[in-house]
Amino acid sequence: MTYGDIRMIHLGRICEVVRYPVKSMAGIATDSAFLGWHGLDGDRRFAFRCSGDASGFPWLSASRLPELLLYHPFGLDESTGEPLPTHIRTPDGSQVEIGRAELRAEIAERFGGGVELMKLKHGIFDEAAVSLISLATIAGIGREAGLDLDRRRFRANIVVETERAELFREDEWVGRTLVFGDSDLRPAVSVTQRDERCMMINLDPDTAAQDGRVMKAVVRLNENTAGVYATVVRSGTIRVGDRVSVFSDQLV
Repeated sequence: MTYGDIRMIHLGRICEVVRYPVKSMAGIATDSAFLGWHGLDGDRRFAFRCSGDASGFPWLSASRLPELLLYHPFGLDESTGEPLPTHIRTPDGSQVEIGRAELRAEIAERFGGGVELMKLKHGIFDEAAVSLISLATIAGIGREAGLDLDRRRFRANIVVETERAELFREDEWVGRTLVFGDSDLRPAVSVTQRDERCMMINLDPDTAAQDGRVMKAVVRLNENTAGVYATVVRSGTIRVGDRVSVFSDQLV
């Protein structure tokens, strides 16, 4: 396969695309999404900020309030040009408009401190706008931990089914450019670094219950990293089933 005059090496295919509209809340899987300069359209555009937190990272995450995982954004507002949720389904099944005071009050009560909902048009990310992980890596961590792991624990935007079932193959992608699909103007990302994990991978996405075996397995197997971060170098639509390829001259 070629990209202009450069040969491409096929790595695998996209098996899942997920956006996380509200930081640390449940994600929304989709068959396709536009990959723009600030990540997937509609990804991590909202976050709850801890009132009075003057640190460099004041965002309320599931590492501080695990129950955030049990809130599910839904609905569709495209008035800003990208898909954004209109409502949140709370753990008790209630449906609340995303900007309503009662949602903020409920989360503040669970957290035990003041919070405010923020919206940033360029997103609210930890390290980079796009995260990727392979099915093989998730399965290998699960084997080491003695668990059948739900891939939602890793909160990746793009889950890849690689042709070679090797753990942590993503580490080889750091410093390289991945392209998606087969079109002449296919979208591409530059992989910048490995994804250092926190206790959030210990949390069951359906119950928020913690199991420390998951993070311990990642520490033992790969220096507490699993998956990679990337920045967008060519925008475009990505789809489940798209090829994932790398420039052959970047392989060693």
